[in-house]
Amino acid sequence: MIKLSDYVMGFVANSGVKHVFLVVGGGAMHLNDSLSRRKEIEFVCNLHEQASAIAAENYSKSTNHLGVALVTTGPGGTNAVTGVAGAWLDSTPCLFISGQVKRADSMFRPDGTPLGVRQVGVQEVDIVSIVRPITKYAVTVNDPQSIRYHLERALYLAQSGRPGPVWIDIPLDVQAAPIDEENLPAFEIPAPESHHETLQAQVREIIDALNRAERPMLLAGNGIRLARAEKEFLELVELLDIPLETTWLAIDLIGDDHPLFVGRPGTIAPRGANFAIQNTDFLLAIGARLDRVITGFAPEKFAPSAWKAMVDIDPAELQKMGNTVCVKVRADAGAFMREMLSQARAISPRDRSSWKQRCADWKRRYPLVLEEHRKPEGPVSCYHLADVLSDELGPDAHYVSGSSGSGIELVLLAMRVKQGQRIYHTTALGAMGYGIAASIGVCMASGRREVVCVDGDGGFQFNIQELETVARLQLPIKFFVLNNNGYSSIRASQKAFFGEATIGCDTSTGQTLPDLRKVATAYGIQTDVIMDQTNLRAEIRRVLARPGPVVCDVHVVPDEVRMPRLSSVQLPDGSFVSKPLEDLWPFLDRAEFEANMLRPTAGEPVAS
Repeated sequence: MIKLSDYVMGFVANSGVKHVFLVVGGGAMHLNDSLSRRKEIEFVCNLHEQASAIAAENYSKSTNHLGVALVTTGPGGTNAVTGVAGAWLDSTPCLFISGQVKRADSMFRPDGTPLGVRQVGVQEVDIVSIVRPITKYAVTVNDPQSIRYHLERALYLAQSGRPGPVWIDIPLDVQAAPIDEENLPAFEIPAPESHHETLQAQVREIIDALNRAERPMLLAGNGIRLARAEKEFLELVELLDIPLETTWLAIDLIGDDHPLFVGRPGTIAPRGANFAIQNTDFLLAIGARLDRVITGFAPEKFAPSAWKAMVDIDPAELQKMGNTVCVKVRADAGAFMREMLSQARAISPRDRSSWKQRCADWKRRYPLVLEEHRKPEGPVSCYHLADVLSDELGPDAHYVSGSSGSGIELVLLAMRVKQGQRIYHTTALGAMGYGIAASIGVCMASGRREVVCVDGDGGFQFNIQELETVARLQLPIKFFVLNNNGYSSIRASQKAFFGEATIGCDTSTGQTLPDLRKVATAYGIQTDVIMDQTNLRAEIRRVLARPGPVVCDVHVVPDEVRMPRLSSVQLPDGSFVSKPLEDLWPFLDRAEFEANMLRPTAGEPVAS
């Protein structure tokens, strides 16, 4: 016989998990104790469950394996929900285990029906109902004999098909229950569906369309990494020999200096990347869900002249595209690319040198970092910061971008990624508080290698308590915090819509932030400061060269303009109409704009 909580932690260890992120609590005390006695697992104690969840999420992103977080009942579970949502949206396989009140204190009857009250047990919350919409599987284990079944089912679902988070909720008395591990019912893994003949036919159709295309484009998404098919992707890139772009989550699939790479298209994007994808006559999207960040807010205007094929393992993502996609391939990205490679002989060699040169010219002519960003006087430009960091980070660097605002829309946008680097961010959810917690997860997953994190001063205050975790473990994380007096992106939005900053975004509108260096010093972390651009490269090198964790306060241009970006035209009735992706603000001279278009344009008016 074995205590159920010991069985759970043995299962986690046998699944290959090396680290578990947690905040202990009475509702999970048996699980906590069992974890402490598993020598194969290093536990990481956070100071807030949201940080545990985000760390587990990014541990999984780094390893492409299961991330695990352990929390207690009630607020322990609800605090973790933001991290669960992030894992759900980014298709990240994570296992969340929570303690729950003992069955005798439950708001549910033994048959699972609710009593109709809001709470019976101390700190009791129906966490399963809360997380069910953002997990692939969520269950409260009321029968100790079912623990193997639920764990095996959860692990299978987390990592199969479109990956995602799962949640196992275990009442306190169930945690302590003795079980016979030799006689536990198992979960039977379903036989895989076979769509090989359909896949073969669809690949032939795609190749036929590719052979006819004059201006083809490949769009690579995160589904390629989730399928562990990076090798096949690079082989396919060389085989097709056509321009390619990546989505934001797939930012590190290929180096920016690859001759076929054009950029990352979208609502805030390099102008050249958008010109290329909007002029293509053939678009193959692999493992990319074509969300609004990529297509803009008028998806019918996305690559409007292109014959489109979309490869996604999730049928719902394919169905949402309606009739805008010619061929919808429901398949694992790896399986699709292997089939493409197997039919390589059917691909007709074509001279597309002029199209490839045109894409390369767009990339060269419309850089994100301009000379005006490099002027030595004044606060640091986020664009220049990104440019210098791109030079200084090695090909094996781990880089974490903060939640939203300048960290994503300026710095990450302008980063030049080297082949082999790993980049972590949360553009789908954009939760503030991501930077520190994600960096902890990445650092632990990489064997405590150096991690560089760029975060905003507003977002950095969320989960700032995790500086204690960083200091305790002496994790070599270099934090560059963009000091722009609060929530700069919110301030920009308020000014754009209301003429001025009105509420809660900086000192003048009721929001204040503490002295960052004093806070970091209180946690025992060394600090640095960069006031201007005079010696920016030397100062960045100084921070990167220091051992252990460092918090660097970077004084940046407070209201640096995010550009180029998609804009909208406000109609007399107050509604908005989005411009097409190729027509980014600040708007080009109309003659220059038309010269960049290889297809007819709609002749839309320029937004005022």
